[in-house]
Amino acid sequence: MGKLIAVCGSPNSGKTTAALKLAQEIYNQKKTSVQFISPDLNVPCMAYLFPNGKDSELYSLGVALDKTDIYKEDVLRQTVNVKTMQNFGFLGFKLGENRYSYPRPTEDKIVQLFTVLKDSVEYVICDCTCDPDDLVSSIAKRDCDIAVQMFSPDMKCISYYASCVNQFLLIDGKKLKVLNVMDIDIYVPIHETETHFGGMDFKLPYERNLKQQMITGTLSERIGKCKYRSEIERLAKAVM
Repeated sequence: MGKLIAVCGSPNSGKTTAALKLAQEIYNQKKTSVQFISPDLNVPCMAYLFPNGKDSELYSLGVALDKTDIYKEDVLRQTVNVKTMQNFGFLGFKLGENRYSYPRPTEDKIVQLFTVLKDSVEYVICDCTCDPDDLVSSIAKRDCDIAVQMFSPDMKCISYYASCVNQFLLIDGKKLKVLNVMDIDIYVPIHETETHFGGMDFKLPYERNLKQQMITGTLSERIGKCKYRSEIERLAKAVM
């Protein structure tokens, strides 16, 4: 049975990028099978992870969840792979899809999906959304083996956590706290944020090349050696 890792946190804290880079590092360090899953329907991940991908080569998590019963073969059919990484899969929604594209999945079907994924690969990394009505993310946080909780050094992050504290009760006792600095600024209240949240386990520094990957649509590629990747490597070891 594989291990389920939930990456969750405040809006705009870099969850998707960190989740993807974490998945890549686990894959590269352990030479194992990894599934990256994003249930985001507001910003479907396939649109920006594979901006130049042909529609015929991109598949949808919605199709897999729309089945009466979920089998390994159905999930594999909806998984996107890249030639440079064998046994690494991407599962998410496509450009143009939204919350009205498919019927809302039931809890038992989502549990079945994660069971199939964990039976298929060693590590499942779920990029959880901030939507409290997103059952996939809620169940991922509830049932995960370990959670990576993301923070950004700003007042929006502090305000979000003050308002949504109940969403994160599910991960108490199994979380690693990660502060993510995504932009260069004259003043970034890193120390103040750390103090407010009682310290951090990891700090991801600003990385220009990562920003370039986001702009050019090459996030699916492993980032070169840098301080950001060194910290992601440490996080991957802690998760494994």
